[in-house]
This record gives sequence, C-alpha cells and structure tokens, in this order.
Amino acid sequence: MGRIESGAVSATIFDTVSSPDRFTPCAVIPVYNHEHAIGAVVAAVLARDLPCVLVDDASSPACAAVLDALAEADPQRITLLRHAVNRGKGGAVLTGVRHAAAVGFSHALQIDADGQHCTDDIPRFLQHAAAAPHSLIAGCPQYDDSVPTVRLYARYLTHVWVWINTLSLDIKDSMCGFRVYPLPSLIRLAQRKQLGERMNFDIEVLVRLYWDGVAIVNLPTRVAYPLDGVSHFRAGLDNLLISRLHATLFFGMLWRAPRLLARRLLPRRGAA
Repeated sequence: MGRIESGAVSATIFDTVSSPDRFTPCAVIPVYNHEHAIGAVVAAVLARDLPCVLVDDASSPACAAVLDALAEADPQRITLLRHAVNRGKGGAVLTGVRHAAAVGFSHALQIDADGQHCTDDIPRFLQHAAAAPHSLIAGCPQYDDSVPTVRLYARYLTHVWVWINTLSLDIKDSMCGFRVYPLPSLIRLAQRKQLGERMNFDIEVLVRLYWDGVAIVNLPTRVAYPLDGVSHFRAGLDNLLISRLHATLFFGMLWRAPRLLARRLLPRRGAA
C-alpha cells in the first residue's frame, strides 16, 4: 500500500474483483477536515491488523498534513487517496472501495473519520462478514445522550421510507456509516448505476444492494456525536437530496414490488 495523489480509478479494474467467498478485508475511511479525530480512528483500525485506505476529500491544509503524516508513518498498511475537489462522503467512499477492489481486497469496512463509531466493534463486524461473505453488515446505532434530538427524529422518518422502498423491515438503520461491504456486489452496482455522492449515499447504496438480493445483517453498535465536534451534514441541501432520493427509490420500488414480495417467501443469497 502507499500514497496516491489522485482519487481516479479506471472502471476496467472493477473486473479484477475475485470471488466474494474469499475474505480479505480492508478499512475505507472518507475524511474531510477531521484532523483532530482521524489519528485515533486509524490507530484503532490498525490495531485490528486491518489495512487502511484513507480518502482525503479535498480537506483543509491542516487536515491534509495530518493525513500525510499518518500515511508516511505506516506506508505498508495505509494508502492515502486524494480528491482535488470535494465530492462528498459518498464520492470519497466510492473512490476508496474502487481502489480496494482494484488491489484485490474482497470486503471493505466503512467507518467514519470523526470518531463517532465504536471501534471496539470492528472485530465483531469482521467476524460476521467472514461468516456471511455475500452479506452486507450494517451498523444499527445505539445512541448516547450526545445525539441531537432533531437528527434522531429525522432518522426515523428515513427508516420508514426505507421500509416502504424495500417492502420489508430487514434494514434497521440505513444512515449509519459503520458497515462492511462485499466488494463484488458493490462494484457491480457502481458499474451500472451512478450513486449519490453526498449524504444520500449511505441510504441509496443499502436499498439498491438489498434490491439486488444482498442480505443485510444488522449489528447494534454504540454511536456518539462526534468526537471532534465537527459535522458536515448540511440540513438544507442534504435533507433535500435525501428527500429526492426517497421519491426516486419509491418509484423504483413499484416495478420491483412483485419480486420484492416474492423474496419474503424464498431463501436469500448470503443469509447468515
């Protein structure tokens, strides 16, 4: 692994992803101005012997310097990718998973850079992913008192729309950025569908992978808001993007409804 100054990855290398039954995971961490928290997150990931792909989404010079120092301190285990302009959380995750697939990893553990996720749960997430390599392991947040009340209520509204758009209750939480992706399934989806690159990404990718037949394993995990006090959620624009996404997914669900309902009666690929 090492440092790469461009986030661009050729689409042709998607084909290098090997069998999903092989389990070779890495961590993918999108970073935008979390210089005060990212060091602790990376240290926790490396402590679990997990290679790490950092994606600098056009951060400030201060944050970029911290990321440079992290990558230079452990070039064998840390790859640093860099966007010239900010593309959003989803864009950063996609850059990271494309690189991970290209160099041969089978799974990517996505975790946020702000320290809100419980890194002690990383081994548990990986154990479930290894046991069900075709499944997507999705964090189901258990909040402490630091969660903003308005944000909590808004999440429940999104949960309802996700349940409608999947015609199921199989996805307990679609907004938690702590999850393990089976890369072959995600890369195939990204090849055929342009996914949202902002805060709408986490919701869209989970629903569309579910539509594709990927089983969802929900794992409870403690979440705090956030370690460094920095949130990049933009109430106006991001809520607009998420609302538009729910409408788009609803109409996509309608013509998939017979197949989604039939799934309820049939065994699902990748179930744990």
